[in-house]
Amino acid sequence: MTIIILLLIPLVACGLSTAMRTRQWMEGIHVASAAASLFAAMLLAAEVLRQGPVSGINGFLYADHLSALVALLTAFVYLACAPYAVGYLRRDQALLFLAPSDDDMAALAKQRMYYSLTPLFVFCMFLVVVSNNLGVMWIAIEGTTLASIFLVTFYGRPTSLEAAWKYAMIGGVGLSMALFGTVLTYYSAHLVLGGDSVSALNWSVLVQQASHFDKPVMRLAFILILLGYGTKAGLAPMHTWKPDAYCEAPVPVAALMATAVLNCAIYGLARFYVLTVRCLGTAFASNLLILFGLLSVAVAVPFILVQRSSRRLLAYSSIDNGGIMVLGLGFGGALGALAMLLHMTYHSVTKPLLFLSVGNIQQHTGNDSLRKGARGLLHVLPISAPMFLLGALAVTGTPPFSMFQSEFMVLRAGFTGQHVGVSVLLIICLVIIFGGFFHHVAQLVLGPPSGAPREVMSRWKTYPVIGLAMLVIGMGFLMPAPLYQLIDGAARVLAVQQ
Repeated sequence: MTIIILLLIPLVACGLSTAMRTRQWMEGIHVASAAASLFAAMLLAAEVLRQGPVSGINGFLYADHLSALVALLTAFVYLACAPYAVGYLRRDQALLFLAPSDDDMAALAKQRMYYSLTPLFVFCMFLVVVSNNLGVMWIAIEGTTLASIFLVTFYGRPTSLEAAWKYAMIGGVGLSMALFGTVLTYYSAHLVLGGDSVSALNWSVLVQQASHFDKPVMRLAFILILLGYGTKAGLAPMHTWKPDAYCEAPVPVAALMATAVLNCAIYGLARFYVLTVRCLGTAFASNLLILFGLLSVAVAVPFILVQRSSRRLLAYSSIDNGGIMVLGLGFGGALGALAMLLHMTYHSVTKPLLFLSVGNIQQHTGNDSLRKGARGLLHVLPISAPMFLLGALAVTGTPPFSMFQSEFMVLRAGFTGQHVGVSVLLIICLVIIFGGFFHHVAQLVLGPPSGAPREVMSRWKTYPVIGLAMLVIGMGFLMPAPLYQLIDGAARVLAVQQ
């Protein structure tokens, strides 16, 4: 029942928000659904920790440690962004960004669109991680694309439509390849499981028989899956939709896309990785993951160095961190899987802090430029500006922040697995990324005051930033024991060898 409740909460919130006629009711439903989703995800995680994998609807829904972890991270980001969205959209309405004129009905329609589509977006992400059937998981990932496309077009600017079109086209091609990979996985398994079995695409069934799959077909299937779900994760060279989409979507949606959607895409890739390793051994899948992971980190380097937009800077940071996660998975073994999941967890806490801080800065300055915007924002935004600097230090792996620990563990997994050259190249890229990232952020935040008046942000936009900053600092020194147990259990799911 916990899995079903987790799915129903955002779905009901979507329906209720569509029916509401006042902004206050939509805001209340949105925040309440986010809080309830996190509570349900925590209950699911506790249930999995207590009794192991759980299932529902005759095995149609399934949650192990990996599913529970990604669901928990998704719900956390949803809750972090929900109250912020209230203040963010109110400020947009005040700035007349929600309608071409001071039209309350048009602004209300825009808000209804946001408060209806965002829970639907979250529902699709929850369905990704609790679907036992790999075909249904593909449908759910496609659902996240369809819901988020309309959110990317939220402001109706020509650049928004262009970004959404680019996202739809590239994402559609990628997900088509993922669909072909899923079909080939089914084909490679049908002689073993029987083509008429309703459970022939259930991951919990496939993983038990994966060593008997058709090996040549499984090789082709994993290549297509990697290209398909790698596109959704924004791995290079399939990453080109990310900077545009992140720039045009509302800031809370961009934060969800940069964390929860990335996690779901890597989750889907990891499920097929386990099947491939059981069928073919570790070398084939691991080498491909290492190639695409290192390429993603390397591609992010020059774009971060020359970046002019703060939101695009965060987009390339997301590409970089997605590459690090894939490298951890590709390095293999228990250590690589644990490093990847730790990095996913820490990134899911840190990246929303950056996006919410950038949202406050952008609404204050009127643009997201790193060069045309005001300097010395520390003097006019005494909370958002220093929190942006703190998040920048954390996301680039500066000690003692938590992402330093996960990056160090990824490197340790690389050296342990005899991938010395790749690990050295990764270190060089990370050092350059740190320098470029810190240069941009320091120019924006530090320096003499620009003369602009100090702005007092609403509590809706301030408290989420402060709360995330406290978590980022705290997790650098302490991780709750149940959360680590969940991560450790998820790593055991991924570390299964042939």
